[in-house]
Amino acid sequence: MPLWSVYGNGRTVAPGDVVKPEQRLSWPATIAMGGQHVLAMFGATFTVPILTGFPVATTLLFSGIGTILFLLLTRNKLPSYLGSSFAFLAPVMAFNGGGRLESPEQIAMALVGIVVAGVVLAGIGFLIQAVGVKWIDRFMPPMVAGTIVALIGLNLAGAAWNNFKAAPLTAVITLAAIVLFSVVFRGFLGRISIFLGVIVGYIAAVIQGEVKFETVAAADWVGLPQFHLPAFTEPAAWSGVLMFLPVVLVLIAENVGHVRGVAAMTEDPSINQSTGKALSADGISTAIAGMFGGSGTTTYGENIGVMAATRVYSTAVYWVAGVVAIVLALSPKIGALFNTIPMGVLGGATTALYGLIGVIGIKIWVDNRVDLSRPVNQLTAAVGLIVSIGGFSAVFGGIEFGSIILATVAVLAIYHLGNLIARARKTGADDGGPIPAVGPLGGDPEN
Repeated sequence: MPLWSVYGNGRTVAPGDVVKPEQRLSWPATIAMGGQHVLAMFGATFTVPILTGFPVATTLLFSGIGTILFLLLTRNKLPSYLGSSFAFLAPVMAFNGGGRLESPEQIAMALVGIVVAGVVLAGIGFLIQAVGVKWIDRFMPPMVAGTIVALIGLNLAGAAWNNFKAAPLTAVITLAAIVLFSVVFRGFLGRISIFLGVIVGYIAAVIQGEVKFETVAAADWVGLPQFHLPAFTEPAAWSGVLMFLPVVLVLIAENVGHVRGVAAMTEDPSINQSTGKALSADGISTAIAGMFGGSGTTTYGENIGVMAATRVYSTAVYWVAGVVAIVLALSPKIGALFNTIPMGVLGGATTALYGLIGVIGIKIWVDNRVDLSRPVNQLTAAVGLIVSIGGFSAVFGGIEFGSIILATVAVLAIYHLGNLIARARKTGADDGGPIPAVGPLGGDPEN
């Protein structure tokens, strides 16, 4: 029995219809769409290693391998591309004070956290396969998930400024181009506005003499990417592992959202049963990438957008995309070219990108109609965001806890304890106990 049945005439999709995961168009059309998905993921996937200092080609290689592994572990039923996760930016860059990693030793230490995050995520995936996904909804409802996503993005504001001030003119040109592309274009071009803005900023940097091409000329066209191994024996690496645990919560939210999105768009509720497999597959992919120097992975909204536009959800398309990414990764010259991108270009791109991560968190609130008039929700967001943006830190037992882990703990504690107390007070009121007429911030007195 073939892996995919051919949809219709293999060339066009009927109005109002979809090409399901187990179907495909003709192979020429499938290959073309696979290439389109590579373009969709490329801007975001290459941005993460550029910002962190990880090898671009290595990250691209393991995004392709991770995509194929994901398809295998989900039994070819869930279309998805696994690209670099922006959620890893803050904890990775913390190994150089919030800046781009500058040495193999720093990369090796950061990789330990990526591997641990992948293992934890995979374990949660296996747990969900056994007991179901409802406990995730209770532990991390939209109020909590949105706040954690937002605080991870906004935590990087200082890093964006450090890049920006390195070459302000180039940064302004890059940022202006990103804004213009996102406003002027719709559909696919609008979704890759950061990628297009980086190209414009890069051209401006070349004109100003900020780019050197010696390393590109010396690089081979074909060869293996540069690999790094995690520094498992380095105590400093393990002291930073806690910073990666909030990232797991973000990856859960992204994967669950991806599965539900595909299920809704294909009108196939059975796809939701793949949630645990999706989480474990992404976790295993992330751990494998971390073992050899690649960035942590996640399902990609960019590719969801392409599927929504084309109405083609065939997993065959993603097999093509994964193979194309692997082939591109085997060119050191491409990796060397990306490494020539100057700080000014990164400054413009990260100013938009890190802010957009914060906005995605807010969008989770909006999409799920979170009631921000409730004091417990207000304080969950207020405290978490300020702790993150302000760079709070604390030392317990000789271990330093950074702002992201402190903010995440604060978000979870305030939300769950606040609601627990509110329910207890409401029960007390039913038994004759008092409830104040107005909450502390003028919201719902029931919190």
